[in-house]
Amino acid sequence: MLKINKVIITSILIFTQLSLMAQNNTNSPYTRFGYGELADRSFGAGRAMGGIGYGLRSSKQINPMNPASYSSMDSLTFLFDFGASGQLSWYNDGTNNQKNINGNVEYIAMQFPVCRRVALSFGLLPYSYVGYKYGSRISNKDEGLDAVASYVGTGGLTEAYGGISVDLWKKRLAIGVNAGYLFGNITHEQNVSFASPGYNISRRQEVQVRDYKLDIGIQYTHPISAKENITVGFVYSPSNHLNAKSYNTLQKLTSGGSVVDNVADTITNQAFDIPNSYGAGISYVKQNKLTLAADFLYEEWGNARFFDSKDDFKNRIRVAGGAEFIPDFQGRNFLSKVRYRAGFHYSNSYLKINQSEGNGYASGSYNEYGASIGFGLPLIDNRSLVNVSFEYVKVRPEEKTMINEQYFRFTVNYTFNELWFFKKKVD
Repeated sequence: MLKINKVIITSILIFTQLSLMAQNNTNSPYTRFGYGELADRSFGAGRAMGGIGYGLRSSKQINPMNPASYSSMDSLTFLFDFGASGQLSWYNDGTNNQKNINGNVEYIAMQFPVCRRVALSFGLLPYSYVGYKYGSRISNKDEGLDAVASYVGTGGLTEAYGGISVDLWKKRLAIGVNAGYLFGNITHEQNVSFASPGYNISRRQEVQVRDYKLDIGIQYTHPISAKENITVGFVYSPSNHLNAKSYNTLQKLTSGGSVVDNVADTITNQAFDIPNSYGAGISYVKQNKLTLAADFLYEEWGNARFFDSKDDFKNRIRVAGGAEFIPDFQGRNFLSKVRYRAGFHYSNSYLKINQSEGNGYASGSYNEYGASIGFGLPLIDNRSLVNVSFEYVKVRPEEKTMINEQYFRFTVNYTFNELWFFKKKVD
């Protein structure tokens, strides 16, 4: 009965997080473009190790970055993972400074075996975030133009996934597939208030996405000794022409808020794509002592269309590396059993921003650099973990006229690990 109650509670938690995961997790003006800021999809240990996961294979952590990893768990274990984050952000355009605080639920997932060589996983993952609010003054003395414009964006995309992994060669070769449902709304609003003749223009655009997403993974583990091994992993996510609609509204209002004119349009035949994605990773593991890992990601955003255009995106790469060290897994001292982690990452943006005749229609993009540390804190059963990570991220634009961003992020997640299928014998 206790286990049935836990299943019910877990299911309720998953469905109640749908609305929370749709909330803003950023204030970056760059999220005005494309699908917004792409989310880090790593869990627990991987997050503190630079966001790695393609070559990570652990029986104690859920790793949806490579679905082939699910079968690493034993046939008696049930895993449940829940993560939340907060961040402090700084923005600087060379003249003005702004500071913001954000926090949100990030992900929720469960994983369990079907038999000795097959395991399943289900959960909710973020795909992208949109959240910004800023204003500007529009002035042209020659034409007598004086107006104030404000820009607001909200929303993002979320993926509900179900995954399966199979060991083709016991403890050596595994394959896996995640079948995901990508959904969400991205809303942009622009309001322009004219001092004379005293009216406002309001423009609202909402993009609604409802479609599937696939991830296909493979992992091979080569034993070096009884307690050491090397794992290599590969993941391919095929491109997809998304089922998306765009709702556009343009209103002219009096200064008192009365609608003078209203034009609404729904567009269903424009192309919105997600790209082919290729991930590769490698890890070295000394059981219950040391893990070293590195990842590489390549995404073909340059071929993806957005509002029918192929001019908004460029190809993206991401590299990351990290390590985990456990001083004494079976020690009596709590600090000796803590998992100490550190990592780094680099990526370029998939967005083309600030293209103009003045800069030769250059991409006007930015690069991201990050470093992280974290801890895996074992609970009394020595199976479940509370993972915390601290990350510093620097967003460096390619042009001086663009906005510099800095982030300090804090992530905490609870990994519940229980022997659900173990039957105790009573003498």
